[in-house]
Amino acid sequence: MAEADDKARRLAEARAELARAAAAPEEGRAEPVTVEAAKGRIRVTLGADGRVAEIVADPKAFKEGTDYIAEHVLTAVNEALGKRAAMVTAADAVPDLDAINESLAAVQDAGVRQLQAFSASISQVMAKLGRNG
Repeated sequence: MAEADDKARRLAEARAELARAAAAPEEGRAEPVTVEAAKGRIRVTLGADGRVAEIVADPKAFKEGTDYIAEHVLTAVNEALGKRAAMVTAADAVPDLDAINESLAAVQDAGVRQLQAFSASISQVMAKLGRNG
């Protein structure tokens, strides 16, 4: 059973490493994107998660009216989304490390239970053989 214990230990170490990776900011993850429109009067920032983090409108832009602001916010958001899409391609997508860790935990738990059942069965067989031998 030393081999099974070693495998269980290695799987636990791998899960711990995966948990550390999930908790730490990843290199290669997209960085925030900031885009300006309306000659710098409108600024939109997408956060590292890809969601709109901030919209800033210079008070001078309000003199142009709400349609002007809406048009340029829309332009800035679309440009930021385009830049974001160029930064993060399908090949660069970061897997859901927490989901992988949860799956590994379930596999590990099931494996340990199964190994314990095998070990108990082998012990029972060995005990019977010892009595009959």
